[in-house]
Amino acid sequence: MKRNDFIKGVGLTTLGFAFLPNRIAGQDDKPAAYQKEVVKTFVRASHSNLDKVKELLDEYPNLIYSSWDWGKGDFETGIDAGGHIGHKKMVNFLIEKGARPTLHALTMLGKTSLVKPVLLAYPNLIHSLGPHGFTFLHHAQKGGEEAKELLAFFETKGQTETKVSLW
Repeated sequence: MKRNDFIKGVGLTTLGFAFLPNRIAGQDDKPAAYQKEVVKTFVRASHSNLDKVKELLDEYPNLIYSSWDWGKGDFETGIDAGGHIGHKKMVNFLIEKGARPTLHALTMLGKTSLVKPVLLAYPNLIHSLGPHGFTFLHHAQKGGEEAKELLAFFETKGQTETKVSLW
């Protein structure tokens, strides 16, 4: 093979890679992302409007995994929204539909047998924050009677703040 033929061949191959990266990488069948307003509407509805959440999930089933960035990395999913508000029916519905439960939402639900072992195994997680900077103590307070054991646990661990500024 002549040098010029080799250079032309490499050039054409490189040009093909530049114009067809998705086809070559097998990503041309990837679905489009949900519109930002759809995700925002879902997360907002997850604070209090179960009927709207059901309606949106019928149309966009994978919203259950979506999160909204309120700014500066303050991400919130539907389960997070229901969790920090204390909306048990919402959180249980979302879990039944396949949402990824968080320790904060499980705290609000009073799931001591799930939350406490994780926090004992990873003690520094007690300082992790839910959306908007809400602490475990906040979520336990929102859980009421069902979360009273966890509320006492967080108090014995020295938690006094219910919210920490994220910025």
